[in-house]
Amino acid sequence: MSPATQRVAVYHSNSDVRLEERPVPEIGPGEILVRIAASGICGSDVMEWYRIKKAPLILGHEIAGTVARVGEAVEHLAVGDRVTVAHHVPCGTCRRCLHGHEEMCDTLRTTSFEPGGFCEFVRVPALQTRVGTFRIPDELSMVEGSFSEPLGCVVRGQREAGVQPGLNVAVLGAGLSGLLHVKLARALGAGVIVATDMHPCRLEAAERFGADAALTPDADLAGKIQALTGGPLADVVIVATGAPAAFARAPSLAEPGGTVLCFALPEPGADVPLDLWQIWNKGLTLATTYASPPRDTLTALELIRSKRVTVEDMVSHRLPLEAAGEGFRLTAEGRDCLKVVLEP
Repeated sequence: MSPATQRVAVYHSNSDVRLEERPVPEIGPGEILVRIAASGICGSDVMEWYRIKKAPLILGHEIAGTVARVGEAVEHLAVGDRVTVAHHVPCGTCRRCLHGHEEMCDTLRTTSFEPGGFCEFVRVPALQTRVGTFRIPDELSMVEGSFSEPLGCVVRGQREAGVQPGLNVAVLGAGLSGLLHVKLARALGAGVIVATDMHPCRLEAAERFGADAALTPDADLAGKIQALTGGPLADVVIVATGAPAAFARAPSLAEPGGTVLCFALPEPGADVPLDLWQIWNKGLTLATTYASPPRDTLTALELIRSKRVTVEDMVSHRLPLEAAGEGFRLTAEGRDCLKVVLEP
């Protein structure tokens, strides 16, 4: 039996996260209730320009836990199952889904579990229960299971960008997402992998996690990439930071015929100087990415299970729910941490 009330971490701003008590959601037919064991704080959770206008909120979408209750007509899951749940899921049947653009499905942006991952229990609606709830392999920890969403987003991004064995990859921004890109590119057999960032701790982590070089983005960055590859620039440039300067610079780092993947994004309305002549002249492809469709989440779980991509070594802080405010501070500052996971 689950209790009638639960603790939740309520976001008002990056510096104001309050622990409160709320009712445990009731579930209906086709739904499940999940007891949260691990919930990662994502970089998007601390994008204050995006979040604060909707505050107060209970955030958190990188979750893993156990099924605490099962609604009527749910036959593929049972109480006690260890699961990870997608916060947003596509319908799988519309024109966009059938053409492989699940991230553009109108349904995807209207679905979510209740109330959010930074709590003790979440209600999983019927659609998510049916197509967005995935069993965590027995050999994985709950923390590893919570990485299925962020790694799934990276899997989708590199699929869109066409990362494959032998291609040289530059990752601009070595936060958690950038570091996952480094790890996945290495697992996929990429050639030379270069990561850039301004923070020494992130540069050290990038080299530790598989980058051939981790560099500050100085004026001679293109030349340094060419020195490492023996001549070519990067076949794939992944922008994993919202800094407009990174987007502006990305085409100059790409090999003719290459791809620039816009993985992160600047604030809406930000002026980003982009040399379209250079993009045209070099025959570059601009790719974008959003979310983790079910197929990419399943791929992420298998990559973690098989140890082709390790993730627990990326966790710098494991905090109780009552320390959520500290977790938000660490993630927002981004200097002394890699990944913060809350464990209610």
